[in-house]
Amino acid sequence: MELEWVPSACTLPTADRPLRVAEFDALFATATSAERVAPGELRFALPPEVAGTAAALAARETGCCSFFTFTLTLTAGELTLGVSVGEQHVEVLDALAARAVSGVAP
Repeated sequence: MELEWVPSACTLPTADRPLRVAEFDALFATATSAERVAPGELRFALPPEVAGTAAALAARETGCCSFFTFTLTLTAGELTLGVSVGEQHVEVLDALAARAVSGVAP
């Protein structure tokens, strides 16, 4: 798995990175939509039953990649995951968006 887009700011051990990317791929596969709302922000509509998985993954990811900000919003039975980064990490978000869009459920 090619992960050249992972920045040096990421403290996750190199051997663990493909596993983490696979976890995000699995989460994104449950998404019903993905939207780029700003250059540094993505938003996903997810089924409510993955809220725990999304929260745990976001918490672990911010532990190694503190440049990410994740927000989970559950309203009226709909779950939204927001992912944002600062200007200096937009390329990382671009790579994440490309993976996500290819995995979003039809």
